[in-house]
Amino acid sequence: MRKKLLLSFICLSVAFVSFGQELANFRRVAVTSPEIGETTVTFRFSAPNAKLVRLYGSWMTSYDSSINMMKNDSTGVWSVSVAKPAVELYTYNFIVDGFPSTDPNNVIMQRDGTRYLSVLLIPGELTENYFEANQRGNLEKVWYDSPTIGMSRRMFVYTPYGYNTSGQKYPVLYLLHGGGGDEDAWSTMGRACQILDNLIEKKLAVPMICVMPNGNPGQAAARTLMIPEKTIDRNDPNSANLYVNSLVKDIIPYIEKNYRVIADPDHRAISGLSMGGGHTLSASNLYPGTFSYILPLSMGVGANQTDIDKNLQGVKNAGYKLYWVGVGREDFVWQSAQNLDAALTRNGLEHTFFVTDGGHTWSNWRIYLNTFARLLFK
Repeated sequence: MRKKLLLSFICLSVAFVSFGQELANFRRVAVTSPEIGETTVTFRFSAPNAKLVRLYGSWMTSYDSSINMMKNDSTGVWSVSVAKPAVELYTYNFIVDGFPSTDPNNVIMQRDGTRYLSVLLIPGELTENYFEANQRGNLEKVWYDSPTIGMSRRMFVYTPYGYNTSGQKYPVLYLLHGGGGDEDAWSTMGRACQILDNLIEKKLAVPMICVMPNGNPGQAAARTLMIPEKTIDRNDPNSANLYVNSLVKDIIPYIEKNYRVIADPDHRAISGLSMGGGHTLSASNLYPGTFSYILPLSMGVGANQTDIDKNLQGVKNAGYKLYWVGVGREDFVWQSAQNLDAALTRNGLEHTFFVTDGGHTWSNWRIYLNTFARLLFK
């Protein structure tokens, strides 16, 4: 018996030593990536057995192998240095023997639907509010009942720095994602919490609560939770504007019951990008007077939409404080956004038509939030 115990102890000791050696070997090949220099950015990836490793970044205009081909050293670490791109937030990944991989040495990740990508954040004036502020608010994952849709659903709620101790009441921005996104989109890809934290800390924006719901009525929450989805018949008249109705009838009442908010139209703002811009227009048109700040992004109306004048007159008569439309010149919705601008002008609604370069991208939507958040509730 003692011999068996001794033998077991020896085997276990050998295993621990071997495991420790493996960890030691792993630590010896740990690398730094990305490394941002004055004029270049260096990316590294440890893959001793790989035959070919390439870099692919969202800043690249073409997939040029002479630029993105990585070279390995004697330890199996592959690396490439590229010219530092312009100040912005980018995503990238590695292609390892034909298979995509995120950067295991970079803790900043971004989820876009079912894709996970590593983040390269180049510091500068444009991105200064995309980094963490000194005074940070909280982001809560909140489950609420939605009788309108008929399920329990999840939304993200940002509360500003000091919310838990101030005792004061706050205005609310309802911030809506686009097609293919979910309740996590604005906080990850949009850097919404960092932008609001920085603007509030610098006293450029009023402290506010920001509610980021899931705009897919068939989903209880993001698909990463693997909750079965509910089939929504979009041809059923009862399903028309299902999410928009839930926003006004379920989400707003929940927020105003469970958070310290100023519960009136002058302290409610609604904004959304792309599909969320459509939801913004629908919510403000169907429920005029509910939101005093209306900010559709990368969205517009058709040239022959027959009810637009009637809807906008309803918004005008109900009253509002700010109507702000953001769009890029290269955006595929550029014409429909121009149609909305023309309709607002035709119906006598004072508004801002905020135009940037670029297209239907998060680069623009982050700029829009960083711009219009300064105008809210003032």
